[in-house]
Amino acid sequence: MRTVLVTGGTGFLATRCIAQALAAGHRVRTTVRTADGPDRVRAALAAAGVSDDAVASVTYAGANLLADEGWAHAVADCDAVLHTASPFPPEVPRDPADVIGPAREGTLRVLRAARDAGVRRAVLTSSFAAVGYGHPPTERAFTEDDWTDAQGPGVNPYIASKTLAERAAWDFVEKEGGGLELAVVNPVGIFGPVLGPDFSASIGMVRRLLDGSTRAVPNLSFAVVDVRDTADLHLRAMADDRAAGRRFIAAAGDAIAYRDIAATLRERLDGPAAAKVPTRQLSDRTVRFGARFSPALRAIEANVGVVRHVSAERARTVLGWEPRPVADTLADTGRSLAELGLV
Repeated sequence: MRTVLVTGGTGFLATRCIAQALAAGHRVRTTVRTADGPDRVRAALAAAGVSDDAVASVTYAGANLLADEGWAHAVADCDAVLHTASPFPPEVPRDPADVIGPAREGTLRVLRAARDAGVRRAVLTSSFAAVGYGHPPTERAFTEDDWTDAQGPGVNPYIASKTLAERAAWDFVEKEGGGLELAVVNPVGIFGPVLGPDFSASIGMVRRLLDGSTRAVPNLSFAVVDVRDTADLHLRAMADDRAAGRRFIAAAGDAIAYRDIAATLRERLDGPAAAKVPTRQLSDRTVRFGARFSPALRAIEANVGVVRHVSAERARTVLGWEPRPVADTLADTGRSLAELGLV
């Protein structure tokens, strides 16, 4: 049994990490930023099927990535930290510093507090955004040995923030970490069953397919991973000695086309749930023309027609991680949105 701190407890991934840590018999504390945070965490855990006693056992600490206050209390007496919290702007900011600074400094703030409290291992949620961007097109699969070029073409402030925050984390642990061990999980697009109103930006893509607000899909490709499997990989990286000092890509398979995601939803969802899912694909030319006027199209323009192949072999071979099939994840995502009345 360990005492585990999970940062950002109301988050889509954090809630699943808490649920799985409780199921493994660990004591769990989580950070929240608002007064209603504990109630939101409890509701999400109950929706995930966690027992009433386990839900009641979770303790809470008020802490914000933008301030030092609260972090010493949050990490006190903890054996491990799962740092899942990170700012994710709803749209690309005008000033990159608005997202890069908070991501980098927030990560260092948590790691310093963990080191000072004698925490043995921190698991940082980074992203495939820190692995496979800013490079020329290639048919080679990206692995944990690759790093995004933060100054490369098509790298927006969010992608740069994930890259620079993870770089800063590794530098800190190497130079100032003391006895603190670091492992990093780099998820691709996180999907899976929704438990309430807090979910990942990736889920919003499925939601827009189902509610008809996306009428034609652009020529995009990306890899998929289930939130439940991503949480499982965090717990494995926390517990396995072989994970210390290593990165682990979380992906259920290689990149798939957006149009194939839409086709899977149409095929796997019952009744009228997928009736509005589009069958038409936007031409690359249309996207590039529309990007002159539409911020949404401008945000994806650099990725149109680009396929970033990815390998999660390290997580499978080193940690024994076995993610579920992508089609099951997408179907579970769509069903949960429909059941909660979110589409």
